[in-house]
Amino acid sequence: MHIANYLGLVHHAETNLADAFRQISEAHGDEPDVMLMCRTLAKQCDAHAEKLQPFVDHYGEEGEDEPDRLHSDLFKGTRQGGIGLLRDLHDLFLMATEVDISWVVLGQVAQGLQDKELLKTVQECDAETGIQLKWIKTRMKQSAPQALIAAS
Repeated sequence: MHIANYLGLVHHAETNLADAFRQISEAHGDEPDVMLMCRTLAKQCDAHAEKLQPFVDHYGEEGEDEPDRLHSDLFKGTRQGGIGLLRDLHDLFLMATEVDISWVVLGQVAQGLQDKELLKTVQECDAETGIQLKWIKTRMKQSAPQALIAAS
C-alpha cells in the first residue's frame, strides 16, 4: 500500500503553500486584501496539514520532495509592483493546483479503503482548496488589466 506516498505529498504541498501565502502577504502588504486573505489562507493550509496528522500516524508518511521542488522553482523570492503581484499569484495558483489534485487522489484512496474519517477530512480540505483557487484566480483577473495594460 502506497498511501503514505500521497499523505506525504499532500502534507508537504500544504506546508509549502502556507509558506507561499505568507511570503506573498508580506511582499504585497500595500494591497490590503492580498495581505489579509493570504494570511487567512496560510492558516487554512496549516490547519489542513494538522488535520492529516491522525492519518499520517495510522498509515505513515513518505517524504516527498516534489512539493519542495515546485516551491523552490516557483518561489525564488517574491516580485514587486503590479506585474510582480500578478506573477506571484500565478505561481501561487500552480502550487494550489498541486494541492488540489493531490486531495482528489487521496479522496479516491479513502474511498477505496472505505476510510470514512479520511474521506471526510479530504472532502473538507479539498473544498477549501477549491475556494483558495477561486480567490487566486479572481484576484489575478482583477490584477491583470492594471498590471498588463494600464502600467504601460
